[in-house]
Amino acid sequence: MDNDTIKYAEKCFRDEAQAILNLIPMLDDNFTQAVKLIMECKGKVIVTGVGKSGHVGEKIAATLASLGTPSFFLNPLDAYHGDLGMVATDDVVMAISYSGYTDELLRFIPLLIERKIPIIGISGNPDSLLARYSACHLNIRVDHEADPLNLAPTSSTATTMAMGDALACALVYERDFKAQDFAQFHPGGSLGKRLLSRARDYMVSDGLPIVSPTTSVMDAIVTISNGKLGLAIVMNHEGQLVGIITDGDVRRAIQRYRNEMFGLMVTDIMTPHPKTIRPEASLNEVDQILRRYNIHALVVTDESDHVVGIIDSFRVMS
Repeated sequence: MDNDTIKYAEKCFRDEAQAILNLIPMLDDNFTQAVKLIMECKGKVIVTGVGKSGHVGEKIAATLASLGTPSFFLNPLDAYHGDLGMVATDDVVMAISYSGYTDELLRFIPLLIERKIPIIGISGNPDSLLARYSACHLNIRVDHEADPLNLAPTSSTATTMAMGDALACALVYERDFKAQDFAQFHPGGSLGKRLLSRARDYMVSDGLPIVSPTTSVMDAIVTISNGKLGLAIVMNHEGQLVGIITDGDVRRAIQRYRNEMFGLMVTDIMTPHPKTIRPEASLNEVDQILRRYNIHALVVTDESDHVVGIIDSFRVMS
């Protein structure tokens, strides 16, 4: 791959990024009105468009739905053949056409106006027919497309996508939408697992590797190996947690003490006051603590500070 090829890619990135930045001064009360229409919508947000606008519209509908706004995509061609029944009078339609004059879309508009369904128009022409028939119009105009021929929808699809994302982000703010809410719509994904699953669901609670502070390091190594967790929990004779001893502690002890380490006790090399977490903590909280302190496991303790399990990064990621 020669340098000229890389330059074409760089130019495309810059052109599309600049096209998106150029949207900022074009934001006005129409954007606020669009957010208000969606917030007050008692039905669904139905996104529609043809060709590349339709493809982008599908993504916008999916993003809105994942962030708490009931939404789906409807091809205007299908609306003429029975799918208009999917549109109710308490819905809002988001119509996308860069030119604002797409014939298939414009033939769909009168059907919506007749039923008094508000339209959020998205186009690159604020004087277009789509803009005139819309309750509010969002301008996504670009000076030129990113492709060398200035023909293929590139910068214009980027601005359309960005405008849809801007609406979605504004709605997250207005609805006070939380990560926990997002997880409700993604229960099968990794994010859903992290936010909805609890430490108690993934912790190891049976046969925990436990040693006392006075256990010899050699015996502790055997316990760590048998436990297959890369560590052992250090508890005193009263059953209180006083530390952990990890594979890393053993390796560092070998480097520091050499042959002398075989006469050491666990208390000499353990990590005191280990990080703990409650059983009801989400996997997301577990992951955040593991990353923050650059550790691979947490001791799980109940409300009485009794050890009930161990959860490590492998179980969080599984």
